[in-house]
Amino acid sequence: MRKPEAAIDDVGIKPVTATRVRFTAIQWLICVVTAMGFAFDIYEIVILPLVLRPAFTALGRLAAGTREFNLWAGMFFYIPAAAGGVFGLLGGWLTDLFGRRRILVWSILLYALSACAAAYATTLPQFLILRCTTLIGVCVEYVAAVAWLTELFPAPKQRDSVLGYTQGAVGLGGLLGTGLYYLTVTYAERLPAIHGGHEAWRYTLLSGMIPAIPLMLVRPFLPESPAWREPKSRRILKQPSVTELFRPGLRHNTVVSTLLVACTFAIAYGVIQQTPRVVPGLPEVHGLGPRQLEQTVGGVQLVQEFGSLSGRLLFAFLVVRVGSQKRRVQILLVPGLFIFPFVYYFAAAYSLILFKFGIFLAALLMNASASFWWNYLPRIYPTYLRGTGESFAANIGGRVIGTSAVVATTQLANLMPQTSAAAKLASSAGTVAVLVYMIALVGSFWVREPAGDRLPEE
Repeated sequence: MRKPEAAIDDVGIKPVTATRVRFTAIQWLICVVTAMGFAFDIYEIVILPLVLRPAFTALGRLAAGTREFNLWAGMFFYIPAAAGGVFGLLGGWLTDLFGRRRILVWSILLYALSACAAAYATTLPQFLILRCTTLIGVCVEYVAAVAWLTELFPAPKQRDSVLGYTQGAVGLGGLLGTGLYYLTVTYAERLPAIHGGHEAWRYTLLSGMIPAIPLMLVRPFLPESPAWREPKSRRILKQPSVTELFRPGLRHNTVVSTLLVACTFAIAYGVIQQTPRVVPGLPEVHGLGPRQLEQTVGGVQLVQEFGSLSGRLLFAFLVVRVGSQKRRVQILLVPGLFIFPFVYYFAAAYSLILFKFGIFLAALLMNASASFWWNYLPRIYPTYLRGTGESFAANIGGRVIGTSAVVATTQLANLMPQTSAAAKLASSAGTVAVLVYMIALVGSFWVREPAGDRLPEE
């Protein structure tokens, strides 16, 4: 008879049983630390759309809406994400090879230092390189954290709840980034000068160091995943390989999940993250001064991040109530076909209030879909391939293929018939959203159920 899955006694994780088990102090600490990591990951991603326009003005004297601005914007959204995807795949492989905790610690150090250095960039190429190293750290950290958390909580319902609710911190990270940007815009003159000035975008980047400090102090002392450590110590854990993802038993899941994760990231980068550049085209914003404009942008972003938080919590609620994986993902995809055209074709042209309402719902749906994949992917790959499999779908599918939608959005905006740059971008984002949601909805019919509730071992 197969023994129940369990974590080792010294981390206080008990064997899986039918009864509900209370969390130990170590388990609570693991959840809190992981949630902080997720929050910091999204913080670094959310602040780019906010700081992009003022940073381009300061470092490159670029005017918003010009072809050169759109070209650089496309590069800043896509190249760091693609770099994160390529090196993130390597990080997923290293996670399977050297362990989850070790890779977590080094990835946090990489993106914390990179984010800090980006605040002192003096040219656009410097800024771009540092954004690449920041995103590499983020991409590696998220994959390693999901694999680590999945294996530390092997009981099915407990695992789904832990993954769902800790990812709710993604919304908190977005709120933190948005709130700090609003504060730096308002009080930048009172802060110490950087390169002789008081530019809010620099302080926003620099603040990314704050949540990294406790993570770097605590994570080295938390336990390694027993599901990985024990077979590794007995030298029975197979060597990870990307080619293994395409063997007959895994090929279908790898191809379908990679395609659909790419669609999720296409919406995030090609549509949602363009929102701060759409706001200046709203009728109520015309005529505002620079500070008032940035505060309005920050206010819209704040509403969007509340939507992100709500989406993560919505999925955590659904995951233990809707059993079918296909049904879960389709519940989140169908409304998107209606919400996104409303936001970017209609609300973006007529009303700040309607735009805020719509962007809340759009962010809710996109983030709930993102949580779905991070709960689903660990269940379709065995222990020795879990990090590699997650990373291939999220980093190659999501960040290399999916984020290329931002290039389509920014370049398609040049061809749109509207007169203002913001209106052109809104129409372009709406068009990309409709196409991506149609592809995702068709692809969702090929999503397969995991073989069982237990995590696959081989």
